[in-house]
Amino acid sequence: MRNVFIYNPESGKGKLKKYKDYISEKLKAKYGEIEWLETTHIGHAFEYAKEYGKVCDYIFVSGGDGTLNEVINGISQNEKKPIVGYIPSGTVNDVARSLGLKKNIKKAVNNLINGSIFEHDIFKVNGKYGIYVCCAGLFSKSSYETRRYEKKKFGKIAYLINGIREILKAKPLPVELNTEDEKFSANCAMLLILNSRSAAGFKLNKKAELNDGEVEVVIFKTAKSHIRLATIFRIANTFLFGLKAKKRSKFLIYKTLSHFTIKVSEDTPINLDGEKSVSGTFSFECINKGVKIIAPAKNNKE
Repeated sequence: MRNVFIYNPESGKGKLKKYKDYISEKLKAKYGEIEWLETTHIGHAFEYAKEYGKVCDYIFVSGGDGTLNEVINGISQNEKKPIVGYIPSGTVNDVARSLGLKKNIKKAVNNLINGSIFEHDIFKVNGKYGIYVCCAGLFSKSSYETRRYEKKKFGKIAYLINGIREILKAKPLPVELNTEDEKFSANCAMLLILNSRSAAGFKLNKKAELNDGEVEVVIFKTAKSHIRLATIFRIANTFLFGLKAKKRSKFLIYKTLSHFTIKVSEDTPINLDGEKSVSGTFSFECINKGVKIIAPAKNNKE
């Protein structure tokens, strides 16, 4: 059995390096020898996952949501797809929050040994893959425009600071949502496509199903000429207190869908799992149970 461990040495202030021997010893007892692969640049985890995914039964990974996204994109290029074991070490770690994975390294390793296989939905956006969120508009740039040194110094507060900067220059985003049966048009402050219980570190949708073959599409409507202050407060309120109570609000469009098209201007950047991805109009397809990931057993309860 051949397995690899892909890790971002900068993530989590480099703490994982101190535990390499501990992790290797614990995983070896169950999975055999582990080859460690350190990333050195953006896209490196993708390259590793694509190459080693063809021959490995398991790929272990440590980093933030962006590193995990690269691994999922890498293994999705091949017909053979290894099982993913994840130790979260980023600033926010929304996927880990949704699955109940612990950031504490020893607890995370215990999950890799004693957890069970959870078949998690993924999605495809114009040829790129994601696992938990796709968004555009207000606040969507904060996750990838926040500088690394700011995240190290301020943690999650760094995203808030960047989000405030966005508010000052944000403009309404004209959006058209097309499904097989319907069409919706609106000027929105934020477009949010969610396959997660957590987003931006907030428990946005605690009861979300992560393997039902559908995502939740939320369009926060606003005026055509400007983003109303009231709209900003509604978005903030939704993140603070959850999506459940807002689903029937007249100020947003809410749908659960498996595939659709979103039309926006061609220069609109799309955020995929916290990273800048494609731009402009895109087709979206939810892939039911597209990745197998080791998670606490509670996730497999019907």
